[in-house]
Amino acid sequence: MLGVDAKDKNKNKDQSARAPVCERVQKKLDLRAAAAQRIKPTDLYTLGQRVEDKVAQFSEQPFLIYNDRTYTYKEVGERVNQYANALLARGIKPGDVCAVAVENRPELIFCWFALAKIGAVTTLVNYHLVGKPLVHVLQATNTKVVLVGEECVYPFLETPEAQQWPQWLVPDAENPASDADLAGFDCEFNQDVESAGTQTPDASLRDGIRAEEDMLYIFTSGTTGLPKAARYSHMRWMTSGDVMEVTLETGTHDVFYCCLPLYHGAAATSVVSTALASGSSVFIRRKFSASRFWSDVREHNVTVFQYVGEICRYLLNRPVSAEEKNNSLRCMLGAGLTADTWQRWIDRFGQLDVYEGWGATEANTAVINLDNYIGSCGRIPDWNKTNLRLLRVDAETQDYVRDENGFCVHCEPGEIGEAVGFIVNSPQTGAGRFEGYTSDEATESKILRDVFQKGDAWWSSGDLLRYDENGYCYFVDRVGDTFRWKSENVSTQEVAAELGSFAGLEFINIYGVNVPENEGRAGMAQVVMQKGCSFDPRAFYEFVSERLPHYARPVFVRVGNQADMTTTFKQRKMDLQKQGYDPANFADDLYIKDDKQGTYSAYSDEVLARNDLLPFAGNAI
Repeated sequence: MLGVDAKDKNKNKDQSARAPVCERVQKKLDLRAAAAQRIKPTDLYTLGQRVEDKVAQFSEQPFLIYNDRTYTYKEVGERVNQYANALLARGIKPGDVCAVAVENRPELIFCWFALAKIGAVTTLVNYHLVGKPLVHVLQATNTKVVLVGEECVYPFLETPEAQQWPQWLVPDAENPASDADLAGFDCEFNQDVESAGTQTPDASLRDGIRAEEDMLYIFTSGTTGLPKAARYSHMRWMTSGDVMEVTLETGTHDVFYCCLPLYHGAAATSVVSTALASGSSVFIRRKFSASRFWSDVREHNVTVFQYVGEICRYLLNRPVSAEEKNNSLRCMLGAGLTADTWQRWIDRFGQLDVYEGWGATEANTAVINLDNYIGSCGRIPDWNKTNLRLLRVDAETQDYVRDENGFCVHCEPGEIGEAVGFIVNSPQTGAGRFEGYTSDEATESKILRDVFQKGDAWWSSGDLLRYDENGYCYFVDRVGDTFRWKSENVSTQEVAAELGSFAGLEFINIYGVNVPENEGRAGMAQVVMQKGCSFDPRAFYEFVSERLPHYARPVFVRVGNQADMTTTFKQRKMDLQKQGYDPANFADDLYIKDDKQGTYSAYSDEVLARNDLLPFAGNAI
């Protein structure tokens, strides 16, 4: 879209010599595939049993590290048993669903593992939700009881409708609430936990529960609308740990850094499941802190860091410190790391293995970078060994391209298409299954049928990817986030990646807005500058002109003090698109690309007219 194929080759020309050599990558992929086959759908094996197995195996090994407190596997097991026995005494039974609204701290894991031990199901609650979205989460999962952290009581207090569910308090000494605020919560639950025995609950509680049955509900972090509850079976969650254990080659010597919210799939699966599988430790930070990151790494000898791209940018924007030198990190895994940020990270913080990947909370397929090929989210050496395909999409209509028989077409190298995963439904394997959502309607909406032949079924990701002649894959954008301007297709992701290194920039979000009497959408950039830095419109104009072709250059720039993001560091776009470029819709400073003046000029009717633009007239989404 922006000539990125050629640019990628230039950036990676020193790596191109090893591109055809893929034996090591395929060997690791084969190990991952074998690990994914260990647990069968019909196995009578659950997370509850795995917790007991790992506690016995790694009894004195540190498991959870929080503030100045370290819990060994044995201590975690005993604490989990206390919660499980208290829950049983209060009538929670196998098959019940309990919601857990607790911030990143050990008690969240105690509650979750305790529920698994007695055969119950956990709903992880985004504790930022209030009102209708919060009620929706509890209704969508048929929740019986909510375990509410003391630090999370206020969303429930602001949502009177949530009182229809019993709310059992999990105290938080760091964030005490007033007696008046706690009046509606069952504060005796903690007393029940403290007085409960540490003996292991009867394993017969889990009799008959298959590995393919629901263990966890994680809500997708969509940027619009009500979230959907993705189903996580015991099998899928444990398999994630088995696969990443062989990928990262983790063991008891490793310490994971957990700063992403545990109510989201990335931290709850990749970090916790992998650490449990391999006997590793997890350092839990309640919230991400850029200022504390490197001191945490040094103090706790952190070896594995799970990131999202924005977090890496925040850390790179910090002043250089002595603590970041000679750090203990040996690898990091995540998504959203642009090629520029990746290279800057290595140049500044040192060489390490970067496992950039692509997937989704509910995905039945994924790719992962196994050989540090900068900019790529993974490699597919042999398309016959993956259930992933890229469907060719018509750039004008956004419809799938069809062949003479009416079937979809797999992309050729360099073409951009939607990533889809063939749905495997076999009692012999869990790999390739699409477990869907608690809503049958939502599940069906993500399934494409009769794609390459009659009767097949594929999970639709809604993500656009491309791959090169060596099988390296690259994330391009979300379907719908790519917009058309001046008869050219513009990827918001690629534009943001190109402009992300502008001096003093803290955050940038690219999206398209309607312009009256113009085809397609004009690019708009939401910009936040680093503390102490101001936006220089002329310098930004020159930077944009050097980096992007004319059609991809943002026509509008709004400069504010705060990024509009979800709690899992995903950018919001829909609300911003609706606001358009009418300064009455927001408090940010607004600029217009002013080619005649060679700068971005402050918004005015005169500047609009000078650049043949009409005032904003509403945005059809």
